[in-house]
Amino acid sequence: MKKGFTLVELLVVIAIIALLSTLSVVALNSARAKARDARRLSDIKQIRTALDMYYDSNNQQYPAGNGVQLGKTDYVCLTSAGWATSGCSGTIFMQKVPKDPGAYSYNYTLGAGSTTYKIVYTLDNGTVQTATPNSMAE
Repeated sequence: MKKGFTLVELLVVIAIIALLSTLSVVALNSARAKARDARRLSDIKQIRTALDMYYDSNNQQYPAGNGVQLGKTDYVCLTSAGWATSGCSGTIFMQKVPKDPGAYSYNYTLGAGSTTYKIVYTLDNGTVQTATPNSMAE
């Protein structure tokens, strides 16, 4: 009598391993998406804090900008002069503006009277969110 596994037994084991690995990959991708969304919310809160400090130091006005893509190479820091592309000097409210951890971006637009703003950002599931001085979608 030979000892060993039959072909059917091997195929069943391989199928079970494949099923378990598929389930773990799906769970891992979901966890990664949640981590990116948590990072986005943290980034937006940091940007809002820097904007509040700017507001307090600049005659109750927020920095100019319309459709400014934050964290990209064109706007990298927030200084007393507003959003800066390079040469961050003077009073620095945010040394390095965070970049979206995924394929999206954070878009800043100054509101009417320079006393409000909105930051539009997108979650991993494609939901567009808006943060303002008074509220933040979570």
